[in-house]
Amino acid sequence: MKDDLKLGISYKQILEMSLPISFAILVPQFNYLINSFFLAKLGVGYLGISGITGVYYLIFSVIGFALNNGLQALISRRAGQDKLGEIGNLFTQSIYITLVIALLGILTTYLAAPIIFKGNIEPALFNQSMGFLSIRIWGLPFLYLYQMRNALLVGTNQSKLLIWGTLAETISNVVLDYGLIFGNLGMPKLGFNGAAYASVIAEFIGMVVVFGIIQANGMNSRFGLFKSWKIDLDTIKKILIQSSPLILQYAISIISWEFFFILIAHDGRLAMDVSQLMRILFGFFGIFIWSFAATTNTMVSNVIGQGKSRLVIPLVYRISKLSLGLTLLIFIPVMIFSKNLLMMVNTDIAFIEMGTPVLRIVAVAILLMSVSTVWLNAVTGSGNTVINLSIESFTIMLYCIYVYYVMEVKNLSLTWGWGSEFVYWSTIMILSFLYMRTGKWRGKKV
Repeated sequence: MKDDLKLGISYKQILEMSLPISFAILVPQFNYLINSFFLAKLGVGYLGISGITGVYYLIFSVIGFALNNGLQALISRRAGQDKLGEIGNLFTQSIYITLVIALLGILTTYLAAPIIFKGNIEPALFNQSMGFLSIRIWGLPFLYLYQMRNALLVGTNQSKLLIWGTLAETISNVVLDYGLIFGNLGMPKLGFNGAAYASVIAEFIGMVVVFGIIQANGMNSRFGLFKSWKIDLDTIKKILIQSSPLILQYAISIISWEFFFILIAHDGRLAMDVSQLMRILFGFFGIFIWSFAATTNTMVSNVIGQGKSRLVIPLVYRISKLSLGLTLLIFIPVMIFSKNLLMMVNTDIAFIEMGTPVLRIVAVAILLMSVSTVWLNAVTGSGNTVINLSIESFTIMLYCIYVYYVMEVKNLSLTWGWGSEFVYWSTIMILSFLYMRTGKWRGKKV
């Protein structure tokens, strides 16, 4: 049972790990598309409001995602070192951390979010946004606990088990959206807020299913999960040292996206609707990319844990080729059938005319993202998360300068605004690639 946690760098092993992850990412992204379809039926502006509230919630969700990535690197390193007994304690202590962060997120939403939003969006949108967020934020503890399963399952080469919790959450979310937004299936008609209730309940269901799967597959006993609930300050410190730079990295990244969406709100509800759909499509068409990114983090850390640092760069090149190749299969039809794709969500002529050039910009940006994200996650897997934060901080500075100049100073079109993705992903790629090629990450202990 020991050796099967040590990973190689073959294309077969890369795909065996990444494809289940991609499916686990695909299902919720499909869910977001369905959710957007439902909200678009409520009228103009609702999709845009879900963009502002969605990006706000995303700020907190990526904090959990960042903690997951840091924990995943630690678990993968222990798996590569055959230190299975330490995995359970890492997982247990991460639960304490996430619950504290979730509480802070809830308090921030009730105390600070009204101040942030009130001066930046029109009163009608403000009231709807705050009503939605006051419900939606209560899903945060369930989401964080749900995310921790990524670190455990991917870090221990059990990525195929991801799909069950994802399916449970997604199916329940779609059913509840259909029922609670429109009052179908004998449920109360709650409109826009129905989507918030649906998401919270679905996240709870997903969390319960995931922990049930972990129990059913004997992972509790194998890795010593929940063997002791004693607070271990040394382990908590280790997790935070590894994850804190990633938390800041992802948080400032999404905060900059919220800044972008607030600037878009100045251009009206149609621009907001188009941009929200672009955000969802960015996630939907990036499913293979994010799965290869998670694979890179785990495999790089695992290989280093085995003392085989010489294999890291060849491994990252192989993952980059697979990521770019599969993304090209998505890129070509998106470029050709852009209008048809948009019409599946909204048939309004003004929406189609504004959205078509933006979607093509997004498609090209996704190609850049397919390679950039792999190299950035190689930095994460190497254990040098402070470098991740440095790369992200510099990139975000350029990004914010660009979007402010283009959208506020020059007042250019939405297409130019979304050109910011070129600035972001090309900078990430250059800096991550140059760092990994220096070899300064060799010998880093985590």
